[in-house]
Amino acid sequence: MPAPTPIIDTNITLGQWPTRRVPCDDVETLTTKLRAGNVTHAWAGHYDGLFHTNLTEVNNRLALACTSGVPLAPPVQSSNHNNDPPSNETQPQLAPFGSIDPTAPKWETELDRCTSVHEMPGIRLHPNYHNYKLDHPSFARLLTAAAERKLIVQLTVLMEDARMMHPLMRVPPVDIGPLEKLVSHTPGLRLVLLNATTSASRTDKLYRLTSAGEVYVEIAMLETLAALEPLAKDIPTNRILFGSHAPSFYFEAAALKLQESNLPMTHLAAITHENAGRLLPMK
Repeated sequence: MPAPTPIIDTNITLGQWPTRRVPCDDVETLTTKLRAGNVTHAWAGHYDGLFHTNLTEVNNRLALACTSGVPLAPPVQSSNHNNDPPSNETQPQLAPFGSIDPTAPKWETELDRCTSVHEMPGIRLHPNYHNYKLDHPSFARLLTAAAERKLIVQLTVLMEDARMMHPLMRVPPVDIGPLEKLVSHTPGLRLVLLNATTSASRTDKLYRLTSAGEVYVEIAMLETLAALEPLAKDIPTNRILFGSHAPSFYFEAAALKLQESNLPMTHLAAITHENAGRLLPMK
């Protein structure tokens, strides 16, 4: 039997959600779960980045959690006819994506700290929790600044299904309408939309965005059975990434979308790890 396909999970979050506890909301348990799912690398934000005003401290904690490493038990051995080298005991490797609020004072300083102090490969934005629209002038400046620093920008469209939201924390999804123009006018921008594939009604917008520049989507919030096939018809497979939105969502939900798919193995390899590996080469 061939070795399992490696996975790069581009959408996990560390910390704890403020209104409820969920399984795997501590780093060790979460990384153990990812390792069991054959995740070799994961791109991580922090829940505190949505709610805390001191993003410097949030990004410090995120960087520490991602770089300290969590000792894990070796994976269960399976037949390996490809003679691939065994995984090391600290996988999956976590890549920190710092939180930036472009409406906050001195956000440029925090952006520079993410790159120079923590050597983060990218940033993660939550416009709906930081209370700004995508037509805000500072947002455009942030995209330009990130592109100049060769940072990947992850923009989270939605964190929770409306049915799960606390009645005092009703947060609407981000209106991505202004993005098409911004993407086409920001050379070098690499943009990943998280939790954007929530309904078929977004497909046209997402297609235009992926055509306007280097824009990617991930699969965490895809709904219905055999959901990957329709997505791959509307969006090029070289712009689709694997994302689980763990621990808010069960990791297995994203993994099952791969198992039930009838896409060719070349497409699945692109989605599970090749596209993300080109976007962010990691050891």
